[in-house]
Amino acid sequence: MDMVDTERYARHISLPDVGITGQKLIDDSRVLVVGAGGLGSPVLMYLAAAGIGHIGVVDDDAVDLSNLQRQIIHSESAIGRPKVESAKERINSINSAIKVTTWNARLSPDNAEEILCDWDIVIDGTDNIPTRYLVDDVCNLLGIPWIYGSIYRFEGQVSLFNYHNGPCYRDLFPEPPPLNTIPSCAEGGVFGVLPGIIGSIQATEAVKIILGRGQSLSGKLLLYDADNMTSRTLKFSKNTDTEPDLSEVRKMFEDSGWCSSSSASNNKIPEPSANNDTMFNHLSVAQYQEKKTDGWQPFLIDVRSDQEYAQLKVSFTDLQIPHEEILSQEENIPKDRDIILLCRSGMRSQIAAMYLLNAGYSSGRLYNLDGGIMAWRNQLPQDIE
Repeated sequence: MDMVDTERYARHISLPDVGITGQKLIDDSRVLVVGAGGLGSPVLMYLAAAGIGHIGVVDDDAVDLSNLQRQIIHSESAIGRPKVESAKERINSINSAIKVTTWNARLSPDNAEEILCDWDIVIDGTDNIPTRYLVDDVCNLLGIPWIYGSIYRFEGQVSLFNYHNGPCYRDLFPEPPPLNTIPSCAEGGVFGVLPGIIGSIQATEAVKIILGRGQSLSGKLLLYDADNMTSRTLKFSKNTDTEPDLSEVRKMFEDSGWCSSSSASNNKIPEPSANNDTMFNHLSVAQYQEKKTDGWQPFLIDVRSDQEYAQLKVSFTDLQIPHEEILSQEENIPKDRDIILLCRSGMRSQIAAMYLLNAGYSSGRLYNLDGGIMAWRNQLPQDIE
């Protein structure tokens, strides 16, 4: 766009510190969106409305009836068509001046560097674990900031990685979760309006970055709970020892155990492992057994729901409390003992650990259990009741 459309963007131009200059920055920007599903839908539509000059869309899926509950960029008439075609058509119906480049392909270790290069910002809308690590590693190598979004049932998360040499995804989640501890893409479900909220926040971060204003989510993880209408922001920091590991990512893509559909918007996130003073410890069941043999007596907290706990639990659990309520039991959680947190597979327990970390608990005493109760049941069934 050579000239700013002052009529179309009048409400932007009238904003203090935006004006014609700011809108021109938006017009000249290039943003790539990976995934045209639940998260990608609001991202793409708001970027188009804002006037992003060049939008890229990567997705290898076709529109299905089951998508329409949350993937609002598509319509019934698009069922069976490639999502990138449907998305491009909708983008240009909102703003015909925008240049749209599409890839009807799955982002992979073989094409990622070629596709991701030369963009100002990358937004991941796939909510897919192998793709997150791929985007993070390649953006790290190329020096491109990227915006993360994740949704599961009624909860969502957003963060900004690799911005001005800030923390990357591997600083928050150094290792993927154990294979087969993540629910299948059809199991978890997702509240239909939740992607609209999280995707809109992702789009907000992108426009703010372009305009260079406000406080970004770099070094922060925004947690949103639609069920309780609450949000929290947890802080984390950059680790200078973190390095991209594309060989690990390639193995994840080659392993059929991962849910890899770009249309999936309900994967749980992996749990982090401690590699600096700002994170907590990563603990496998085997490591627990070894430490217990040496006389270790940690305080065990199960952060699943009451219903889940009633169905299956570790017999010597010290405290059971849903993860979002853990700080209500702070007076009952010791600060002078090591603490293990577990849930079904690792998502809620790592959030609970971050709550405790931000409440002043020592990172060295917090342990998030790999694979959660499912791993414990498989490897130590004698402890389960």
